[in-house]
Amino acid sequence: MDTSKLEQMDETRWRIPAVGSMRVPATIFADRDLIEDMDDKVQEQICNVCRLPGIVKSALVMPDAHWGYGFPIGGVAAFDAEDGGVVSAGGVGFDISCGVRLIHTGMSRDKIRAVQAKLAHELSRSTPAGVGSTGRIHLDDAEMDDMLKGGAQWAVAEGYGVPDDLEHIEERGCQPDADPAAVSAQARRRQRSEMGTLGSGNHYLEVQYVSEVFDKQIAGAYGLHEGDAVISIHCGSRGLGHQIGTEFLREMVISTEEFGIELPDRELACAPINSALGQRYMGAMRAAVNCALANRQILTDLTRSAFAQFFPDATLKLVYDVSHNICKEETHVINGVSRMLHVHRKGATRALGPGSEHVPSAFKAVGQPVFIGGSMGTSSYVLVGTEAGEELALSSACHGAGRRMSRNQARKRWHGKQVTDELARKGIIVRSPSSRGIAEEAPGAYKDVTSVVDLADRAGLATKVCHLRPMICIKG
Repeated sequence: MDTSKLEQMDETRWRIPAVGSMRVPATIFADRDLIEDMDDKVQEQICNVCRLPGIVKSALVMPDAHWGYGFPIGGVAAFDAEDGGVVSAGGVGFDISCGVRLIHTGMSRDKIRAVQAKLAHELSRSTPAGVGSTGRIHLDDAEMDDMLKGGAQWAVAEGYGVPDDLEHIEERGCQPDADPAAVSAQARRRQRSEMGTLGSGNHYLEVQYVSEVFDKQIAGAYGLHEGDAVISIHCGSRGLGHQIGTEFLREMVISTEEFGIELPDRELACAPINSALGQRYMGAMRAAVNCALANRQILTDLTRSAFAQFFPDATLKLVYDVSHNICKEETHVINGVSRMLHVHRKGATRALGPGSEHVPSAFKAVGQPVFIGGSMGTSSYVLVGTEAGEELALSSACHGAGRRMSRNQARKRWHGKQVTDELARKGIIVRSPSSRGIAEEAPGAYKDVTSVVDLADRAGLATKVCHLRPMICIKG
C-alpha cells in the first residue's frame, strides 16, 4: 500500500483523513512492514466504506487486512440506525458467522503424538470436508426452522454436546431475533445435508498444542498450560450463508435507487437498517449465524467421538467459540455518548475486555478469549480482549494471518503433495480430499501470523496469552 496519502498516528496506527464524500476518516492498524505488504485495494475499499450513510466515528482496518468483496477482509465499521445507518451484506461477507472454537482435550501433546497418525485418519474419516461435502444429518423443513432459530442450543438439545458447552459460546450459542422465514428455499436446500461439515477454502480442524504461555494468569483462567493439547475448529454457515449473501446483495443493488443511496462501489450494496429490506437481511443473517453455531457444535460432537476411539475418558471441554463474519447490534460510547450501533466485522473478531456483560462469567475478570488462526501448518494464537480496545476499535481485533497471495497464484507456485510432504517433515500431518485445496492454502500464501499478532498486542487491540503449534490438520 502506498503510504504517501496516509498520516502515521503512532507505531501501530495510520489515518486516512476524511476527504471528498468520505463521512468519517479511516484508521489502519499496522506497522510500516505490514501496511506496505497490504494491497492498494484495501485503502480504496475502506475509503468507500467511509462514504456509506450513518457510519460512526471511523472505519477500521485490522493488521491482517487484504482485498475482499466490498469491505476489505479485516474491515470493521459501525452504523447508527437512527442516523440513517445501513447494513451491508458485503460488510458481513458470504460465509456468515465463519468463526473459530477452541477445545481443550484434557491431555498432553505427548499423548497425542503416540497415536498421531491413527487419530489423523479417524478425524479425516469422521469429519466431512471439501466443496459440497455432506454429512449424516438431513434436516426436514421443521428441523431446519428449529436449527435456524436455536443454533448451538438446538444442536445440544438434539444430543450434539452437553449443556455446559453453551456457557462457552458467544451469545450462549444462539443469536436472538433470527428469522427463519427470511431464509429462501434455495438457501435451505443447500444446507439440508451440510450440517456437521467442514467445508473448503481456509476452513480447518486442527489438533494443536500450547507451545508457549505469555500470561499464566489469563491462560490459567482459560484452562490452558504449556504442553496441553487443544483443537481448533474454523468454519461457518456453509452453503446457506453463501446463498443468503448472494441473494440479499442482488436485492440491495436493485433497491439502492429507491433508498436514495449513492454507492461508491456496487459491491457495497446496502439497505437502511430500519427498512423492511434491512430488517429481513438482519433476520436472515442471524439465522445463518445460528446455522454456523450449530454446525461447529455438531463438528465438536463428531470430534469427541473420534477422540473416544483412542481416549475413552477424554472430556474435550470447550474453551470458547466466537464469530468473525458478522453484524452485531451493540452499545458503544462515542464521544462520551452511549449509542446503539450495528457493528460490521468482516474477517475481524469481537474482543471484549474484562467486566463486559457479554463475556462468560468464568472469564469476566480477565476478558474474552480471542483466537487468531494461522495458515495451514503454522502457528496460531490465543489472545484476550482489552479495556482499551473499546475506544481503539469498538472492541475488535484481527482474526488470522491474512492472505498475501491469491489462490490462483498459490496453485502456480505449489503442488498439494509438495506442501503435505514438507509439513510431514515438520511433524505435522495434513489430511484433505483436495490436493488443489492444499496448494491454495500453502503456508507461504499467507502473511506471517506472528507479525500480525504482535501488532495487535502492541496496539492494545488484544493481549497475547498463548502460542499454539499444529500436529494434525484436517482441511477442506
